[in-house]
Amino acid sequence: MITAERKKEVVAQYATKEGDTGSPEVQVAVLSERINNLTEHFKTHAKDHHSRRGLIAMVQTRRKLLDYVKKTDAKRYNSLIERLGLRR
Repeated sequence: MITAERKKEVVAQYATKEGDTGSPEVQVAVLSERINNLTEHFKTHAKDHHSRRGLIAMVQTRRKLLDYVKKTDAKRYNSLIERLGLRR
């Protein structure tokens, strides 16, 4: 679970302009934060299959958003995956 304060920090860090909460960069960053938190959760709760289903859905959503950014602007895409530390 991502706290409200942490979410504000992530949004501020990846926002493209003032008040930006819906750009693909921000959405991918927030999803990445939630995915990382769930990944840590599964290290201690290996049999939590209900949450694992949600994790898979989040990963798919992030993948679609990253594909969209790559299709529209490859430079933004490369900068985003480098800042997030994603393997692609």
